[in-house]
Amino acid sequence: MTEEAPRRPSAEAAAFVQNVREMSTAFQASRVLLTAVELELFSVLHDERRTSHEVAEALGTNPRATDRLMNALVALGLLHKRDGWFSNTPFGAQFLVKGKPDYLAALAHSNNLWDTWSALTDTVREGRPPEVRRVSERHEQWLRTFIAAMHWRARQVAPTVVGLIELKGVSRVLDVGGGSGAFSMEFVKARSGVTAVVFDLPQVVPLSRGYIQAAGFGAQVEVVAGDYTHDELGRGFDLAFLSSVVHSNSSDANRHLIRKAADALNPGGRVAVLDSLMSEDRSGPLTSALFAINMLVGTEAGDTYTAAEIHAWMMDAGLIDISRIDTPFGTSLMIGRGHG
Repeated sequence: MTEEAPRRPSAEAAAFVQNVREMSTAFQASRVLLTAVELELFSVLHDERRTSHEVAEALGTNPRATDRLMNALVALGLLHKRDGWFSNTPFGAQFLVKGKPDYLAALAHSNNLWDTWSALTDTVREGRPPEVRRVSERHEQWLRTFIAAMHWRARQVAPTVVGLIELKGVSRVLDVGGGSGAFSMEFVKARSGVTAVVFDLPQVVPLSRGYIQAAGFGAQVEVVAGDYTHDELGRGFDLAFLSSVVHSNSSDANRHLIRKAADALNPGGRVAVLDSLMSEDRSGPLTSALFAINMLVGTEAGDTYTAAEIHAWMMDAGLIDISRIDTPFGTSLMIGRGHG
């Protein structure tokens, strides 16, 4: 019996196979980039030309291994190389050098995610990650990196997002889990007379104050320490804003949190939730589906939710006139108004 020759795949089948193979090896390029970020290799190069040996000396790394890493970065288009001398590309110098105004601080947090994502197989088997640490349990460097990443992201989107929220009649904003205060500062800038309160964990509060004071908003943005899962949020707010908060919690925890946010409002005040939303059948979009995995491997019960789920929490909290506004960033605002 002769072995049957493999059939020639169709163009569509060949494209599928190629796509799967590229997916299976995509981690290689990301690991090269993240290692360079972790070592601060781009920052060592800064605006200079150096040999790989000089870079290894500055980093305290193995010369041969450093050379191979840097050559891979050249192949990826992240470094230039000429006559044995390496340098940052113009965009690399702008976005990958620590301390530069446009530095992509979020990349450092991507390094933190590497280990949690590596546990995905065990997480799917067991239904929960092998190890879960709440933000309050993280070490200081992890927390600084995380808040820096969130601050970088918020600065990119806050002007547009705040512009989508009607601020007429708003004078006091509650920023729940507000981190660096980037959104609070944008609310203050958007309308004269607005003040804001950033409500976040005690470990985060010193970092929040640092960002706010450095930006010159210390008089308009207050920082209050607390845990929204246990503590009350205060009273007398016209807008309670929750950005990238609900995805960290279970559905029941979010129902309770939205109720507390509604209780913090003045009559007629509003609750606004900003997050990535899933389609109602939870099959997409891709960014939200992948973010659900990020929550699966990194939290006890976090998830990405549908508009209908958030709508139900808001109705349960007594909010009315609930609406959805999609942003240009793949996220959506769900806004509900209190009675009165």
